[in-house]
Amino acid sequence: MWRSILKENFHNISKLLDYLELSPENREKVLTKSSFVLNVPKRLAQKIKKNDITDPLFLQFVPLKEEDVLGFSKDPLKEIEFQETEKLLSKYPSRSLIITTSACAMNCRFCFRRNFPYETERKDFNKELDLLKNDSNIKEVILSGGDPLALSDDRLFELLKEIDSISHVERIRFHTRFQIGIPERITLDLVNNLKQIKKAIWWVIHVNHPLEIDSEVEASIKSLKSAGVSVLSQTVFLKGVNDSEETLEALLVKLSNSGVQPYYLHQLDQVEGTNHFEALPEKGIEILENLSNRLSGFMIPRFVKEIPHKPKKSPLKPYF
Repeated sequence: MWRSILKENFHNISKLLDYLELSPENREKVLTKSSFVLNVPKRLAQKIKKNDITDPLFLQFVPLKEEDVLGFSKDPLKEIEFQETEKLLSKYPSRSLIITTSACAMNCRFCFRRNFPYETERKDFNKELDLLKNDSNIKEVILSGGDPLALSDDRLFELLKEIDSISHVERIRFHTRFQIGIPERITLDLVNNLKQIKKAIWWVIHVNHPLEIDSEVEASIKSLKSAGVSVLSQTVFLKGVNDSEETLEALLVKLSNSGVQPYYLHQLDQVEGTNHFEALPEKGIEILENLSNRLSGFMIPRFVKEIPHKPKKSPLKPYF
């Protein structure tokens, strides 16, 4: 079922702009040709206000001509320097990250891997698993991409079982945005298979605005938690999208009420084409300080920036 829903994604910019009823004036501000292809789930497009290029979901998924502004870097996190294989990154002590696929349920315009040289010919993870099995320092394996939920159940659980069999690995972590666009991906089969994994599973949902969370997304979170999965959230601090106290508060409250622990608020990774998304970190600090005065401590994420070759995410302010 979820694959048939995925096929409804918008990939044609003209069809999407027609669907969003954009005026000729607003169409002039849209970038109609981009090397980073359009990919918008229909259910997210349905939430975008018609003919409004300031809508927070429109900004995240529809390319504007500001993407053509020069500046920033194709690889702001220097990930190429951390590749042990085409699909395995080791950036931090005791953790390794598998690039499971280049595919995703959506293409966010601020994606820091929009220029990543994905290996798409080799379908297996044999080289990556061999390295993990032979490095007893690795305690946590992170599944990323693209999005690990873009894999078929067969491929995903073959990989999970292999990782689960590595004695020195203690935790498996998912990073996903898939269920925000297609929550139907969290099927009963998926949940039942997760229950069979002996390792602790930590699940990080990438979510940036309260409009992204609805009853279907909340139900998918509840299903995951029924399998004993610990669910966290990760948010990118984005100008015009969530750089206001009101919006961030609504997001953090929705997440917490859904049983999700807010984990990170990320300062934008400065990837080429995203200058217009950069919000001042001082503003983020002020917002979180204000929110910490009226929300429970567990509802306040850590505000961080990733700096290449640092042994951890760098806090922009460690405590609130």
